[in-house]
Amino acid sequence: MQTHLADFIKDTPSGQIAESILRKCVHCGFCTATCPTYQLLGDELDGPRGRIYLMKQVLEGMPATSLTQTHLDRCLTCRSCETTCPSGVEYGRLIDIGRTIVNQQVPRAYFARLQRWALTTILPNPKLFNPLLALGHLLRSIIPKVFDDLIPAPPPPSRDWPTTTHQRRLLMLEGCVQPSLSPATQVAASRVLDRLGYQVIRTPQAGCCGAVALHLDHHSSAQAAARRNIDAWWPHIQEGVIAISWTASGCGVMVSDYAQLLANDPQYATKAAQVSALACDISKLIDNEKDKLNQMLKINRPQGLWAFHPPCTLQHGLKHKGQVELLLSTLGFQLTPVANSHLCCGSAGTYSILQPDIAETLKTNKIAALTAGQPNQIITANIGCQMHLQSATNLPVRHWIEAIDDCLSATSSKASQP
Repeated sequence: MQTHLADFIKDTPSGQIAESILRKCVHCGFCTATCPTYQLLGDELDGPRGRIYLMKQVLEGMPATSLTQTHLDRCLTCRSCETTCPSGVEYGRLIDIGRTIVNQQVPRAYFARLQRWALTTILPNPKLFNPLLALGHLLRSIIPKVFDDLIPAPPPPSRDWPTTTHQRRLLMLEGCVQPSLSPATQVAASRVLDRLGYQVIRTPQAGCCGAVALHLDHHSSAQAAARRNIDAWWPHIQEGVIAISWTASGCGVMVSDYAQLLANDPQYATKAAQVSALACDISKLIDNEKDKLNQMLKINRPQGLWAFHPPCTLQHGLKHKGQVELLLSTLGFQLTPVANSHLCCGSAGTYSILQPDIAETLKTNKIAALTAGQPNQIITANIGCQMHLQSATNLPVRHWIEAIDDCLSATSSKASQP
């Protein structure tokens, strides 16, 4: 695609990145076939190709309009189009740049600004989020049941953190909302890794990965979050941890991109590149030990039928499409077929709050696909997807690592019986 970027952007780092991405696009349209919003709305401007044209026009000097902003806002940033694109167009990076320029030109209404400020301020901050969540749990008992899906139920108690030390040590990002919404996930991950000979190092000083701020166009806040996490991790990196991992794939994409996020920061660029080099999804760690884990599970194979929902951040952002499903099948999980597993569930970070109608339709479609095979449980790999889907079904929706921890615990119980 030919480009003629306007003077205000062409010689900037963002402009150079955008131009490189735009020139890769051959407007073939393959991306529209896998775009959730195009499939729902049928509007070219609500698909990747149409949005690329809109961003190209703005970057070439055409003034943005509120309609331009609306079409970009409707994008889930699921990056399914990147998986489909034969030309390697980095659409996710482009839309971050495009949204920033459009938002500079088109001021939002007061309520929209307030809503986005609240999301950027409250969600990444446990000191603000946790009291509000506790209040919500109290209100569930008195408000009409129809509002229950707006407030997640209190999480069940988790098991104890392991205390064994191992030679192989790794860092694990606990994130901002997951410790409150699903504390069992992180504990389960640490317990499974402990059994496999890894010691998880907790870093309370680390917090939100920065993804919420980045995708709401608060780039400086996202960079500040990345620097804080790097500072918290750096002493352990110098001591030789083998990886930086996570259980929320959305956080994983962000940590993997720290090198890109801080590439122009002279104080943090080198450190950020090392963090990104150490970034490793927990599924990779488990897969490396699958033979050992298989032996452990021989006494107690997973029971029932399971439906796996692969988050967009796992399959399109981290490029781990199909890998967790293969791992789980190898470990004895009977997975039901799920139609259109490449499509987003509608959670997409804060999307379900900012675009509730589209998100609700996508959630309904996803639940129908996940439950078609009559599973006993739904398992996933990202806290946002987990909470979003749980609000629409009575089936348990959990992280897949919790299911493995359950099986290992049952195995240990059976092995200890006389």
